[in-house]
Amino acid sequence: MTFLDKYKDHTYALLRILAGLMFMAHGVQKFFDFPTEFPWPLNPMSTGAGAIELVGGALIALGFLTRPVAFLASGMCAVGYWMVHGSTGLFPIANGGEVIALYCFIFLFIAAQGSGIWSLDKK
Repeated sequence: MTFLDKYKDHTYALLRILAGLMFMAHGVQKFFDFPTEFPWPLNPMSTGAGAIELVGGALIALGFLTRPVAFLASGMCAVGYWMVHGSTGLFPIANGGEVIALYCFIFLFIAAQGSGIWSLDKK
């Protein structure tokens, strides 16, 4: 299937932008209780995670400092998965960790791939 080959740069940029914006929404929820209230009190670990989500998500969406920020976000997601979800079971479908596991590998891919088009880094 090659009909989408001419759009691979565009679809990658959309993946980077949307993943960054959705990741940023987690930080917005933690700090601003928007669009829904964050269900747990903030502690130093969740505050650090929220900062990485908010600032890192914005930087990834903009395509600025993309590789190091995506690598940091991937690592944060790996730690978050094992500390929060992995401690209740191995399988993401059973422990509620599907989203954070996907973010981990999407950001690892973005760290390896770079910012691509529609970015402030311009690769």
